Amino acid sequence: MSTTKPVAVAFDVLETLLDLRALRTRFTDIGQPAEMLHPWFLRFQRDAMALSLSGEFGSFPAVARQALRTESEHTASESDIDHVLDGFAHLPAHPDAEPALRELSEAGVRVGCLTVGSPENTARFLENAGLARHVDQVVTAEQAGIWKPSPTVYRATAYQLEVAPRDMALVAVHAWDCHGAKRAGCTSGWCSRLEGEPGDVFDAPDVTGDDLVTIADRLLALPTR
Repeated sequence: MSTTKPVAVAFDVLETLLDLRALRTRFTDIGQPAEMLHPWFLRFQRDAMALSLSGEFGSFPAVARQALRTESEHTASESDIDHVLDGFAHLPAHPDAEPALRELSEAGVRVGCLTVGSPENTARFLENAGLARHVDQVVTAEQAGIWKPSPTVYRATAYQLEVAPRDMALVAVHAWDCHGAKRAGCTSGWCSRLEGEPGDVFDAPDVTGDDLVTIADRLLALPTR
């Protein structure tokens, strides 16, 4: 089946719209190296996926907290961890986020966010970053009851956006996320900002680009069904 212009586009939030690098100062605030951000976030993602594979669901705060305890070798106190996690609601958007969401919204495409973050933090982030006015629906792993990249979470997002999976595109900077969306029957748009190359172990994304605006342009340029 050929790829066609999506009726709805869902954006990953963490690292795709939201710039996690600003959390580095939160790590140094609590006496941890700024470089801990990356391995901690990877541990968090791995542990969340592991719980899903075992048939369990762990909430974002619980999994993130445990990952930081482990990554810091149990030197971060609970108040230290609070300080790091509180930073999620105040992170800046990547500069290409707002114009990409605005372009799609003004073109009549329904815009959603699909995130593993908490509903409260995601809502505050979108509002603080000036993105909320362009977003029609936010779907979280918590609401879906399972973590990415289970096909269920992408299909739940399409349902919330009132489209069939084949009429929704998922946009992310993670090749594994785009792969999961493709496996669920969705179109995928992969931005190279984080990973450079999508990797040959994943299904090839339908649209690629170096920034989110390019991804939006190319999704809108796809043929209409």
